[in-house]
Amino acid sequence: MRILSGIQSSGVLHIGNYLGMMRPAIALQAEGEAFYFIADYHALTSLKDPATLRENGRRVAVDFLACGLDPERAALFRQSDVPQVTELAWILSTITPMGLLERAHSYKDKIARGLSASAGLFTYPVLMAADILIYDSDVVPVGKDQKQHIEITRDLAVKMNETFGEVFKLPEPRIQPDTETVPGLDGQKMSKSYANTIDIFGNEKEVRKQVMSIVTDSSPIEAPKDPDRSTIFQLYSLFATKEESAAMREAFRRGGTGYGDFKKQLFAKLWDYFEPMRKRRAEILADPSYVDNVLASGAQRANEAADKVMARVRKAVGL
Repeated sequence: MRILSGIQSSGVLHIGNYLGMMRPAIALQAEGEAFYFIADYHALTSLKDPATLRENGRRVAVDFLACGLDPERAALFRQSDVPQVTELAWILSTITPMGLLERAHSYKDKIARGLSASAGLFTYPVLMAADILIYDSDVVPVGKDQKQHIEITRDLAVKMNETFGEVFKLPEPRIQPDTETVPGLDGQKMSKSYANTIDIFGNEKEVRKQVMSIVTDSSPIEAPKDPDRSTIFQLYSLFATKEESAAMREAFRRGGTGYGDFKKQLFAKLWDYFEPMRKRRAEILADPSYVDNVLASGAQRANEAADKVMARVRKAVGL
């Protein structure tokens, strides 16, 4: 079984990235052959500074390795180190109905948030389909909000197969439950686009400030509070044990504890949780060649897989 997932290099990674993509991807290493790419082509739709793009891509690699990715079991590589993916994206675009792209939720959402309506943003799902199909991927772990991308990928694969013969296998989505509700500081979905994130590897002062800025209501300290409507409790429960979550839930309902104290408990939980990963990250940063070697090895494996698929695609379409 081949597992495929990607993460954008458009900014500093946050706990929404960790819960939504990184932790599930690391767990899936044990289930099959994993290909994980750093989506720098995709990042170009929103990031226009070349130095920052390169820096972010390397930082993603360092952070992913620090969080537990094993390069012996999973190929980690930059999307742009496999140029065949853009060739496949063009071929897929020639059979992609405009109406399919016009119905894409991500395009509508990003335009609503003020991103420029570029052709790249509009055809984003086609490039994502190429990312998935070019490696003969079997399983793609995604959040519920990204399920449509897999549906589009499958639609395009079916259309190619109907037009040119059996070219692609159909990937299956694996919906990750944690990704449905990772709230940001303002209660919306945690996203760099909303500037409402908590960094994985920020320094202690930065992370504490982010946690303490979580938006709450005006309930007085002595009043009972609803944990199910609290961003603090939702985030805490994603990292705490069942017993710890139950204790905080009871404290919310009992009253007598202010939101500031609950935020301090959340900060302590997050800081302790990522402590081993911070240590591993420091070790990785001490040897720059390690990251270079991991990315080079991952790109070689990815290119070998992509070459096989592209040979099949070129023959099928007549190139």
